[in-house]
Amino acid sequence: MKNIELNDAIKIAEAAIQKSKEKNLKPISVVVLDVRGSMRVCLNQDGTSINRHKIAHGKANAALLWGTGTRAIADRAEKQAYFVNSVCNLMNGDFIPVPGGIIIKDKEDNIIGAVGISGDLSDNDEIAGVAGINAAGFIADTG
Repeated sequence: MKNIELNDAIKIAEAAIQKSKEKNLKPISVVVLDVRGSMRVCLNQDGTSINRHKIAHGKANAALLWGTGTRAIADRAEKQAYFVNSVCNLMNGDFIPVPGGIIIKDKEDNIIGAVGISGDLSDNDEIAGVAGINAAGFIADTG
């Protein structure tokens, strides 16, 4: 099983925060999980709201659990709200089905982890996450 390395996880998080600054977004939290769902990095910009990192974790966790970015999960939630809500309950809330949870793939299309971003609008969170993944030389799957 391939997995994201710590130095790459740090690059992703730092590049996502840099993109957030460039776009003048609200302060974000960035969580990078490895393929097992273990946290590799959690960075919070100054001024993030309390527990913002938990939302970022829930987005990354949801992406990993379903093997796709949370944009696809959000679309499914609109069609099958009861099912997606049940999954969220099963995960004790650590499953946030809105954009900002992005699968990280290597050049061979292997899933090696996920990033979750929270702090601004979900679409902007996703933009920052994709920028971080791309800056580290990986492929972003937003769903």
